[in-house]
Amino acid sequence: MMILAEHHKKILRSIQVNIPFRMLVESYLDIFTANQINPEIGIDAYALENFTRSDFEKIAGVFSAYQARITLHGPFIDLSAGSKDPRIRDVTRRRLRQILTLIPIFEPLTIVCHAGYDAKRYAFFKEEWLRNSLDMWSWFARELNALGVRLMLENVYEKDPQDMLVLLEGLERENVGLCLDIGHLSSFGDSTPQIWLGSLGNVIGQFHLHDNDRTFDQHLGLGAGAIDFEPVWRHINARKQHPPVITLEPHEKEDLLTSLAYLESYADILSNR
Repeated sequence: MMILAEHHKKILRSIQVNIPFRMLVESYLDIFTANQINPEIGIDAYALENFTRSDFEKIAGVFSAYQARITLHGPFIDLSAGSKDPRIRDVTRRRLRQILTLIPIFEPLTIVCHAGYDAKRYAFFKEEWLRNSLDMWSWFARELNALGVRLMLENVYEKDPQDMLVLLEGLERENVGLCLDIGHLSSFGDSTPQIWLGSLGNVIGQFHLHDNDRTFDQHLGLGAGAIDFEPVWRHINARKQHPPVITLEPHEKEDLLTSLAYLESYADILSNR
């Protein structure tokens, strides 16, 4: 059992920590509850196929007992909202429908999904990809809005802010926000965090924070890699009236501890959220 220091628990009250549902059930629930961590629960295909509604309700009840703020991360592996293949889009919509059934259980603040544009795969039919994506995400966002939940689309392999901007502009009516993943843009993108923040700052509703050496998506603790997060903190500090959700994405317990030590220098910014 890992019991965190009180000043780290205070930091955690202002942020989310990502955890796949399966890992939560099998290994990490005690750590989350003992330290009253706000989870961003990853619901992947394994969770949707192997856990029952009762299983989801049990975990949601545990977090409700200490009034945890919950966000969700939707499934993404092998899914494509913009696919040319209608069968792939059907499977993607089916998974999203399954997620909708969990919204009343977890009552999340947001749900993060991957926008999914990859120029290496989709550039040769980008306009069709965009039309298909707008159709899928517009439907999903409307369903979520009716349940009081905001959809956040996350960058992964998008090289440039424009790849996200064109999609988000088409979803403005549905109040879809950007989950800006700083680790992804640093390892896969061609632009700096400053450029992304300058281009998309007004639509950012959430951040995913993890570090890397800029060669691969390593999900290191903050400060353990080569990313300069100062532009991010300046942006967050300027958003006191409408603070974005902040989610840490550690892959190991040690990465969480590293991130919490790093965040001690930004405790004042976090406490004002």
